[in-house]
Amino acid sequence: MAKIAIFNQKGGVGKTTTSLNLSAALARRGYDPLSIDLDPQAHLSHVCGVRVSSPEDSVFSFFDQVKPLTELIRPAYGGWLAIPAHFELSKVDAKFGKGPNILKSLYLGIVKENLNTGRPILIDCCPMLGVLSLSAIFASDRVLIPVSADYLALQGVVAVEKTLKALEHVLKRRILRRYVVTRFDSRRRMSHQIFDTLKQRHGEEVCSTRISENVAVAESPASKRDVFSHAPNSRGAVDYDALLHELVDTGFIENRESHPQTVGERDFADSSVI
Repeated sequence: MAKIAIFNQKGGVGKTTTSLNLSAALARRGYDPLSIDLDPQAHLSHVCGVRVSSPEDSVFSFFDQVKPLTELIRPAYGGWLAIPAHFELSKVDAKFGKGPNILKSLYLGIVKENLNTGRPILIDCCPMLGVLSLSAIFASDRVLIPVSADYLALQGVVAVEKTLKALEHVLKRRILRRYVVTRFDSRRRMSHQIFDTLKQRHGEEVCSTRISENVAVAESPASKRDVFSHAPNSRGAVDYDALLHELVDTGFIENRESHPQTVGERDFADSSVI
């Protein structure tokens, strides 16, 4: 199944919101996703109800102590699985540098522990381009890039493209990517201009689905809920459900029916490790 880094070098574009609500949409459709929080701010962990007080219980201990990822998995409020972050993640760059071993460690951990057989993995990236974001991209086979409908976010797409193209020389492949416009206000001409410009530049790599500026989407994290739990009939819920449908229909996320869980995977999902 897909391993997706949700990435943008600009903050405030909806990375964590998209990680949260796309995970929820996947869970609602029976995909049993795993969310990995690689942002030291740990906002996704907090909203999912898996915020931890000790770095040893977070993904930091995977980098620092090579603690198995399966020992860090926790149940999220929304009914899926999550590996939480901790503020200590901010020390990863200084502590480990940017050598190939640290950059490949998350990929190797996921493969060794067979974490994404039968379940998609969504990795919420921090906005800084460093070890954490690079590790997420190395561990993933595709990248979803939220772009808020404003001029500065559009400029940030140029930096994202430069980063992905530079990494393609290392990975020896083109990184499969999709851009999704967030905070779209149909009443504003600029929102339409941003979307049209993205389409002109990146064609089919831009999702047709746009995530509307929506009160329910903005409010739901305060109640530690995804938009589907908070306001299932809201425009935000409709948009994120439509986004998942589009990603599945276009093959960016594999159809669940073509990747049934094995007995071992069901056992893992129900095991005491979570």
